[in-house]
Amino acid sequence: MIPALMPTYNRADLAFERGEGCWLYAADGRRFLDLGAGIATSSLGHNNPHLVSAIAEQAARVMHVSNLYRVPQAERLAERLVAASFADSVFFCNSGAEANEGMVKMIRRAQAHGGHPERNRIICFDGAFHGRTLAMLAATGNPKYLDGFGPEVAGFDHVPMNNMNAVRAAITAETAGIMIEPVQGESGINVADPRFLQELRAACDEFGLYLGMDEVQCGMGRTGRLFAHEWSGVTPDVLSTAKGIAGGFPMGAILATEAVARHLTPGSHGTTFGGNPLACAAANVVLDVLLAPGFLDQVQARGAQLARALDELVAEFPDLFDGRRGIGLMLGLRCTVPVALVQDAAMHEGVLSVTAGDNVLRLVPPLVITEADCAEAGRRLRHAALRVRAHLAATARESVA
Repeated sequence: MIPALMPTYNRADLAFERGEGCWLYAADGRRFLDLGAGIATSSLGHNNPHLVSAIAEQAARVMHVSNLYRVPQAERLAERLVAASFADSVFFCNSGAEANEGMVKMIRRAQAHGGHPERNRIICFDGAFHGRTLAMLAATGNPKYLDGFGPEVAGFDHVPMNNMNAVRAAITAETAGIMIEPVQGESGINVADPRFLQELRAACDEFGLYLGMDEVQCGMGRTGRLFAHEWSGVTPDVLSTAKGIAGGFPMGAILATEAVARHLTPGSHGTTFGGNPLACAAANVVLDVLLAPGFLDQVQARGAQLARALDELVAEFPDLFDGRRGIGLMLGLRCTVPVALVQDAAMHEGVLSVTAGDNVLRLVPPLVITEADCAEAGRRLRHAALRVRAHLAATARESVA
């Protein structure tokens, strides 16, 4: 019999009662170091006093009014995001997939209103993940995710990342724009080469295309800059973000230049919940933290510390790991044994993580992780590696016997 909660996830048998910073406490009293952050979403960790207070205070006033009226919290948040980024205007929504859908709509509409309605195809990249809606499944292009959902939504072409020759070969008279994650998360923490991003920008300028950055996972401070594309010096035309934007409260956003955003006129796009007072109150708190002097420098420092710990694991356990990937606090440990074994061993050692493609253990902790937390992560992950090695040795002995 199917459970009441639809079984679309293989959930671990863990339920958490409370959290504090980068730590979660299970119903049975066990304590876990959270290096998954709700899939890179709990950017300020758990039970952040500033965030909790802002949400409670706003909830006691008004949570939702719809976008039929002014939302001062959204106006303030948009102004702050514009001031801190390339963008001229912001649209708020509820999730990363929704933000990506809106980004594609913006690119297509800008081309149509610019006299090129035939330009409606988007170049995407192998290994991408853009969301679970029908259109974003097509943009992602992974056959596993597309299986059983009928005809694939048209309009998306896929090429290898970091291959400019393939990009140029894919550009046609129907191409509207290019959509790329500066750091691919789901397929194994794959970082786009900065020069490649610069060449994409040049190609878009040459052919009259729009450059869209999917920063749903790698944005909002995750890499040590407010947005990951900043490391390359490239300016996109439009950008999607979500996950950590409101510290765990559901929210997404599309940031765009005026050249793109002005084409979303009244009635052309919308959202019931997006940008409501409660979500924006939470997101303004996240920005308070991210934009505070020195905070993103600390993200870079903690990312470097955690990366060193992973490099030490790779060196000590070459039978289990063959490399470390990533930037800032978006890191991956590539395993040479099934990644599920490593994740399970880490959980037994009190560490929560997320798996990714290419047999990678994904580590995306809250951005407020401390130096002591990182040191503890290194120790516990080493114990997990020893646990995996012992398990494999015992299994080998049993098979011989």
